[in-house]
Amino acid sequence: QALLCGVIVMRPEDPLIFLEEKIKEIMEKGLDAGLWYMCIDPSLRTNLKRIAETYLTALFGLEDEQLITTELCTKAFDFYSRNLKKFYFRGWIKYHLQRKNNRKQTEQKMALAAVHYKFQKIRVIIEKWNSWAQIHKGKNILAARRLQQIFNKITLNAVLKAWHAEACSSLKTKAYFESLIKKDQEGGFVSNENLSYRSVKCKASHVPEEALLQIFRYVNLVDLARCAQVSQTWMLLTQNSSIWSDINFSSIKHKVQDKIVVNILRRWRPYVLRLNLRGCRSLHWPSFKSISECKNLQDLNLSECQGLNDDSMRLISEGCPSLLYLNLSYTGITNGTLRLLSRSFPNLQYLSLAHCRKFTDKGLQYLGSGRGCHKLIYLDLSGCTQVSVDGFRNIANGCSRIQNLLINDMPTLTDRCIQALAEKCEQIMSVVFLDSPHLSDTTFRALAECKLVKVSIEGNNRITDLSFKLMSKCCPYIRHIHVADCQKITDAGLKMIAPLKYILILNLADCLRIGDGGIKPFVEGSSGATLRELNLNNCVRVTDASVIEIAQRCHNLTYLNLRYCENVTDTGIEALGNMSSLISIDISGTSISDMGLGALGCSGKIKELSISECQNISDTGIQKFCQDTKHLEYCHVSYCPQLTDETVKALAFHCHRLTSVSIAGCPKMTDLCMGYLAAACRYLHFLDVSGCIRLTDKALKYLWKGCKQLHVLKMLYCRNITKQAVLKYTAKLEKGEHNDGDPPPWLGYDRNGNTLPLPKQES
Repeated sequence: QALLCGVIVMRPEDPLIFLEEKIKEIMEKGLDAGLWYMCIDPSLRTNLKRIAETYLTALFGLEDEQLITTELCTKAFDFYSRNLKKFYFRGWIKYHLQRKNNRKQTEQKMALAAVHYKFQKIRVIIEKWNSWAQIHKGKNILAARRLQQIFNKITLNAVLKAWHAEACSSLKTKAYFESLIKKDQEGGFVSNENLSYRSVKCKASHVPEEALLQIFRYVNLVDLARCAQVSQTWMLLTQNSSIWSDINFSSIKHKVQDKIVVNILRRWRPYVLRLNLRGCRSLHWPSFKSISECKNLQDLNLSECQGLNDDSMRLISEGCPSLLYLNLSYTGITNGTLRLLSRSFPNLQYLSLAHCRKFTDKGLQYLGSGRGCHKLIYLDLSGCTQVSVDGFRNIANGCSRIQNLLINDMPTLTDRCIQALAEKCEQIMSVVFLDSPHLSDTTFRALAECKLVKVSIEGNNRITDLSFKLMSKCCPYIRHIHVADCQKITDAGLKMIAPLKYILILNLADCLRIGDGGIKPFVEGSSGATLRELNLNNCVRVTDASVIEIAQRCHNLTYLNLRYCENVTDTGIEALGNMSSLISIDISGTSISDMGLGALGCSGKIKELSISECQNISDTGIQKFCQDTKHLEYCHVSYCPQLTDETVKALAFHCHRLTSVSIAGCPKMTDLCMGYLAAACRYLHFLDVSGCIRLTDKALKYLWKGCKQLHVLKMLYCRNITKQAVLKYTAKLEKGEHNDGDPPPWLGYDRNGNTLPLPKQES
């Protein structure tokens, strides 16, 4: 205790030496004379006052014999010793913590000082380097200017010399031909040179100007600018005002900037009647200002123009009062724009607000208020899920002359919406409700008073045969019926519409309950002979019997889709070979073989053919088909792994008009087939070679040399085509897709072209 109290109170600089000295003193004096404060300097000892017995008696009320006992003294001494130890120990701990904190703060300050010194050093170095770089930069700029001046002088001298030589040559040529003409007028002979001079003309000059103007109307703006550089005659024709009455910027939407639009519209604004800016996302205020200066504009397409807002539309509305057609789909317009439409475009007939999500039912009320858009006959509200029953009621109140209604991608559309619209819009002739699953037969009951000509509905499980019954009774002049993926439509419904006389297009894709029992009565009905398009995609109950009936009855059929009709075989396809009207056919996923395909080509008039996923087709079948079909333009033979280069060779050799070819998923194709295409198919626009694992960079080189009009090229899962070749040979394509990954398992073969085993079906 004495040693510990001494260390705590004295706080020696070297505690070990202090303890050694005090231990020696204790050994000299003996342990009996040891007191707890014997190691503390007398000046630092605490002065303790003795407590008299009278105080203790007064405090504790003890008697004389109880006042001081050995136990009480011992306890008091222990209590006091403990408190004293605690007091000095805490002081000692505080002292050492303070010293530790001081050392830590010193270390932090030194670290900061080192960082500051480092940054200051770097700053000085950078400043010196910057000044050096500025000096050398100035010297380089001065040297470049001097070199440019020398180059300009040399170029100018060369140009002047060339111009002088050309001028002298022109003078001599002019004088020579003038002398020949003079001799001819005087009755002299006409030399071969003179005859050649008179007969040599541009080949294009033999084409009438009216025909050239018609051709130039189908040319995009970039190609039109190139045509203007061909000759002076063509330049004058490209400046004809009739060409600039219809301007289409959407074909070059990725290149269009405000400057281009402003320059063109500023020059041709009096003649512009139709203007298409679809997808031009980089246009801003200057372009819309130029549009407002086209006073005679009648047709304006601003779809997908991200820069369009209510202020831009206000500017356009002030300058284009004659507007009849307006497309604002996929823009950010609000109720303010709809109010402008009703005020500024009283003659508006066609309006598209597809996928515009910022206007409300109140905005639709503006369409019919005031002068209003009362002449509106076409309205597209596809994707406008914010429109409620009140919105459709507002449309009906203000735009009762609507004839064409387009409402796709709207899962919130219900029967009540159509009922509210049909109450006053009795002139509706065409309705399109794709991806509207909540509509039912009630919708067609509400439209019963309208003389419908076109009905399109898709992805609906509530439409039943009752709707077909209503069409047969209330829509005698209907021409277009599209009821794809409506699972409750059966053969009975087809029998109900069989008496209709004017049906030209019938689409029953993915209606799984349709079979021979409905197709045969319909084809035998009044519209069988006039039907032009028939889509039976994935109607698995259709068999050869229906196909044979179609071939015998539908003499005007131009398009037929039998995709994934598994029960259709060569027997039915051979019957289609006798149809002279058939132009486009899709028999992908059927059981057709080479014999049926060869018979299909007998008509020789098919332009579009799709036979993807036909496992029984080989090169021989394609060769037989191509021998009789010279007008083929579209051919997709995807996912037929048994086909080889011979297929493409037959297509290229016989069908020179091909514009779209797909051989995706054909692992046996090599670079040789691309050589065939490049050599013969000059008009090819679309090509899909995804999954052709044997193609290499050489294939791209062939296409780059031969297929100058190729716009879209897909090369997924082509591991032997390098990215460097893709960048080199596909830079000018509108769209190119490529990856060098392994083919996915669903293609049915591995990276080496080996067939994968079919997955085992769980029992």
